[in-house]
Amino acid sequence: MSERAAAGAMGDDSPVDGDGERGDPCAMIARRFVLFACGALLLAGCGGDAPAAPLDGHARMVALLGELATRAKVDNVFFGEAGVVRNRAELQRLGTNAPWRLRLDTGVGELQLGREREGIAVLAAARQALQDGSLEGGAEAAIAICFHLGVGWLRLAETENCCAAPTQETCILPITGTGVHDKTEGSRNAADAFVLVLQNTDPTDYWHHAARWLLNLAHMTLGTFPDGVPERYRMPAKLFLPERDFPRLVNVAPAVGLDTWGFAGGVITDDFDGDEYLDVIVSDWSPDGQVRFFRNQRDGTFADRTVAAGLVGITGGLNLLQADYDNDGDLDFLVLRGAWWYEGGRLPKSLLRNNGDGTFADVTFAAGLGDVHLPTQAAGFADYDLDGDLDLYVGHEDSPRVVAPSQLFRNDGDGTFTDVAASAGVLNNAYAKGVTWGDYDGDRWPDLYVSNIDGDNRLYRNRGDGTFEDVAKKLGVTKPAESFPTWFWDFDNDGVLDLFVANYNTGIGHIAAHLLGSPLPHERMCLYRGDSNGGFADVAEAFGLTYPAMPMGSNFGDIDNDGWLDIYLGTGDPQYSSLMPNLLYRNEGGRGFANVTMASGMGHLQKGHGVAFADLDHDGDQDVFETVGGAYPGDGFRNVLFENPGFGNHWLTLRVVGVQSNRCAIGARIRVVVSEGGKERSVWRHVNSGGSFGCNPLRQTLGLGKADRIVRLEVLWPKTGLTQVFENVPMDSMVRMVEGKPGCEPIAVDRVPFRAK
Repeated sequence: MSERAAAGAMGDDSPVDGDGERGDPCAMIARRFVLFACGALLLAGCGGDAPAAPLDGHARMVALLGELATRAKVDNVFFGEAGVVRNRAELQRLGTNAPWRLRLDTGVGELQLGREREGIAVLAAARQALQDGSLEGGAEAAIAICFHLGVGWLRLAETENCCAAPTQETCILPITGTGVHDKTEGSRNAADAFVLVLQNTDPTDYWHHAARWLLNLAHMTLGTFPDGVPERYRMPAKLFLPERDFPRLVNVAPAVGLDTWGFAGGVITDDFDGDEYLDVIVSDWSPDGQVRFFRNQRDGTFADRTVAAGLVGITGGLNLLQADYDNDGDLDFLVLRGAWWYEGGRLPKSLLRNNGDGTFADVTFAAGLGDVHLPTQAAGFADYDLDGDLDLYVGHEDSPRVVAPSQLFRNDGDGTFTDVAASAGVLNNAYAKGVTWGDYDGDRWPDLYVSNIDGDNRLYRNRGDGTFEDVAKKLGVTKPAESFPTWFWDFDNDGVLDLFVANYNTGIGHIAAHLLGSPLPHERMCLYRGDSNGGFADVAEAFGLTYPAMPMGSNFGDIDNDGWLDIYLGTGDPQYSSLMPNLLYRNEGGRGFANVTMASGMGHLQKGHGVAFADLDHDGDQDVFETVGGAYPGDGFRNVLFENPGFGNHWLTLRVVGVQSNRCAIGARIRVVVSEGGKERSVWRHVNSGGSFGCNPLRQTLGLGKADRIVRLEVLWPKTGLTQVFENVPMDSMVRMVEGKPGCEPIAVDRVPFRAK
């Protein structure tokens, strides 16, 4: 039985405003704002002499998003109830004559809407009917229904325990201590169902491995692992032990005000108000999920300033990214919508201009970005024509159901953009899931990599004349065939960009098989190492990246400040059965990667979306924020912030400011040469926001390990190609470098230890 066949059909209680208003969630306020705006339009058009005043761009976007959210409640593939309503009605009409597939789809649909007990009842009745012979169906039906019944019970266990009363150890693999469930009904019944699946499937079958994985997780939640698991299905406890020593990181999001409840979404960590302290913006892909702005209070906490920032009604969006598109010194941001929704994903993107006074305005239509509405979650800013302002590539999800060529928006320098994708040769015409820019061949012109989930990936080499050439096949970087997050980086500190591309075609069955030494065939992630001659070699397997991960949101950063970039992968897919650990990989000096997930305490089992490495408490090391939550109404969760405990290494934080180059210096190349133990070594960074799903700050925090001193700092400016050298730069400090200006300017910020609000 295939994975797809067995799968069948596929409240936010936080305060709204940091100013003291409490009560209704932002989503409710957004809906009221939309109703008010629409009502005002209707009233203005009814009678009276004065014509209705046209909506400005911001109000127009809010009204449009409100209208689309209303429709989505009915027909959206993930959040709409129309399909489940039809199935319920058909199930009632057919009664005992209802086929097993309809019963499965109805039960799973109820689970996805968060109606766990209703879904369990449908699936349990179907299983009973199969057992007593009143329902026709073979082994495929019995296994599928029993497996999803187990998933339903396990989902109920999560709802009643993990969601209702989360702790520091909730959903962290291995589940121990306060992560063990107090209410045991769900996990006990789930375990019984998974044992039945195991008894009736071949040990080499994917679903046998999947049921085995979930059975062992169920016993962890009961506190009965490993001894309570039947011996023949038990996974050895050593598989969940730390592979090496590594400090444990603790989730401090509840204490500092960042544990908002929601669904899949993106994150940006950066300084949006110019006070040099990092703020946080998160999105929620549900149709009426409010985009939220959290201001760093400079006291170890964050305040929800969504209302004060003028963002109420700016909703939805699976991904976000930031840039100073208008070169005015304030960071703006982009919201990407419609991913995975096919026809229902014909939604506008939103460009939010920073007004410089703590507020934002949606300028999508005025900027020329609002004419085409196509499903997307992938985009990237870069100055591809080296004229000093930032251009934008948006990767759309082209499919047989929606013709969706991608777009390259050239910045016209006056606040507007022009789509030149066709003439530039970068239409892609594929189902894009990741976008990253980088000068892989060292000619200074930014090149473009597009990760597609439905075939070959693209590497568009920038010819420097406004056009691009796809050299992915020539250079051997088209894989994985089903890929998702991607990024350019220099993981081995040789000054040459490398390329990471993650696979998206594995599952929990592959994880169990991999850990047990009987791996199922699957595609793996790729790590393409740049060879300094414009070529690449895939070194993923040799460098230890063999885990059958299924990354979505993910990013890179130097978590231990040793100067070598590490990886955090947010994993999962929409299915409720996809309880797989998010993964932390430590870079072993550019020679390989070590899986330190179990030791770090970052093996969160909930769906991992936008990921950001950022020094949010300004103590010189990078913490990790993750937007956590699933795809369906019943699969929400709270966002997490893992506090870095510190590793005793030196660091340097750089704010790089362009003058001739784009203001936020995207594309600049940084080299820090340090003396360490009497020898010199280099730490390289390229200014960007990290991976393709989740945004690090554009200012760069570089670990310097056990360096004695900084010998020199070099910045290659993207527009001019000139390299500026800075000396006498102090370690363990934050400094600003301005293009063409000699010397570094110290930035004075206080450490703000996280504390309870």
